[in-house]
This record gives sequence, C-alpha cells and structure tokens, in this order.
Amino acid sequence: MSGQGTGGDAAGIDTTRPHPARMYDWFLGGKDNYPVDEAMGRRLLAVEPNVPVMAKVNRAFMQRSARWLAQQGVRQFLDVGTGIPTEPNLHQIVQGVAPECRVVYCDNDPIVLAHAEALLRGTPEGAIDYVQADALRTDLILERAGKVLDLGRPVAVSLIALLHFVKDEDGAYELVERLVAALAPGSYLVISHATADADPEAAAQADEMYRSSAMKLALRSREEFTRFFDGLELVEPGVVTPEVWHPELGEPVPGQEDIVVPGYAAVARVA
Repeated sequence: MSGQGTGGDAAGIDTTRPHPARMYDWFLGGKDNYPVDEAMGRRLLAVEPNVPVMAKVNRAFMQRSARWLAQQGVRQFLDVGTGIPTEPNLHQIVQGVAPECRVVYCDNDPIVLAHAEALLRGTPEGAIDYVQADALRTDLILERAGKVLDLGRPVAVSLIALLHFVKDEDGAYELVERLVAALAPGSYLVISHATADADPEAAAQADEMYRSSAMKLALRSREEFTRFFDGLELVEPGVVTPEVWHPELGEPVPGQEDIVVPGYAAVARVA
C-alpha cells in the first residue's frame, strides 16, 4: 500500500442492513460479514441455490481478465467496487505477470477499508492504493487514482459485479461514460453484470428481496449490458457469460458446468 489519502472511517460500518460487498464475501466463504448479510444470503439461496458458484465464477472472470490485460502489456489498473479482499486479489494476479504494475482499488464499504491496509500488499516494484468513495463520485475517484496512476497512459478499469447495484436513474451509464472519457487510448474497460435473462422468475424474487432490504438491483438484459461499451472495441469473444471468457487463462470453478450463469461479462479497448 502506498497509503495515499484513503479517507473514510471504518467505524462507520452499518451492521443493521445487509451490504452487497459483505454478502459477496459470505457467498465466497469469507468471514468478513455479519449476521444480517448471512441472513440475506440465505434468503437468496432459497431462490437460487447456486449463488455461491456464481460468485466464484464471477471472481474467476476477474482473475482471468486481469491476467489477460497484464499479458497484453497493461501496467495500470483501477478497480471500482473492489469488495472485501479475497485472494488472489487483482494486484496479485497482475503483479505476478509484471511486478511493476500499479493498482488502485475503490469501494464505499467501511469494512473494505478496514481490511485494505492489512491485505493489499504488493511488490516493491509496483504500487497499490485504496480510495474510499462511492462509485458515482467519479471525479473524486479519478483525482485520487491520479496520484498513483498516470492517466495519460493506458489504464484498465474494472467494474466487477458493481453496475447491477446502480439503477439507470442513479446514473449507471453516466458513471461508465465519465470513467471512459478520462482514459487514454489503449486503455480497457472490464465489466461483469448480473442479468434476469436466464431466469426472469428467480430474478424478480431476488429484486423484491433486495428492495425489501433497502438495496437496489438493476438486472440488465444483454442489450442493456452491451450499451456500457458503446464506442469501444470489444475484445473477443465479446459479450458472453463469465465462464466462457478465455477459460484457458484459469482453472474452472467446480460446479460451473452444472449451472446456467445468469450474467454477462466483457472486455473492451479504448481506441
């Protein structure tokens, strides 16, 4: 960690309501969550028992896409909506390919901040920082990321399992547009996103559960997902379910062959 201004206060953790980052941690088998997160997670499991496998498939896509980007020569990464650290983290993947990689993580959950200093340790040749900010505060994110990353050179921006928590009316597409507008040619955008296309009935039940817990869910269609990449050059194989994206770059997730993953993933280049 470079330790450059993170901001935020870990004491602000709200344990009375579930939080997506902590629920994701619970699905992955982590311990950085609270009873309220587990309770919501178990409610979702009653609707879709395969959510833990889906979470691992999503995580595996992050690892493969990060590895691919580092292999293409990308040396700067901005990961917005980081979630609670789960090894291997993005910086461990990319610095394993090129130790000089520089990585900035961003999340708005104080529990992520509480663990960032201890867990996000990289190579001496590279640099890592953490920004405590809401994803919609793109100006703040870019300003602080610019202390570690040279935004005049290519940067890979990752939005992994984030945008399905941002409604259209709250500015999901504008968020992406602002980030992409700040990127130099040769940069990349990486997104994974849940969808209702695979099972509309289960998705409707999940949406109701989230709304009853004061959380937002925006399960977009393939067409709506693809809109995030307008004006960019999609990397082959384009928009696919996460496990289909360059499977040769990582180990398959046990059980993924037995389910239909209700999500999309893609990587695109800024021309």
